[in-house]
Amino acid sequence: MFLLADAATTNTGAVGYLYTYGPLVLMFVVLYFLLIRPQQKRQKTRSQMLGALKKGDKVVTIGGLHGTIMEITEDTCVLRVNDATKMTFDRSAINSVTQSAAAKE
Repeated sequence: MFLLADAATTNTGAVGYLYTYGPLVLMFVVLYFLLIRPQQKRQKTRSQMLGALKKGDKVVTIGGLHGTIMEITEDTCVLRVNDATKMTFDRSAINSVTQSAAAKE
């Protein structure tokens, strides 16, 4: 009787690994497609948007400030908020472009 039980456990060695590590692999695959991959896509589109900024674009900062880009360098940009106020922000503080200079013309 014990011999039959030992024989059954030795035959399921490879299947036992599948039952043990299969759910872990499945969880990693699900997390990759639900969390990691969409975040990488968002980061890629954001970096493309920040790279395409140019003078005259109307933008919104992360804090919600609306302005027009007056000057832009590698890491900073100067926004005109109204006729007399200019503010300097990091380029990474730009959240979105509301209207580009080309669309305005």
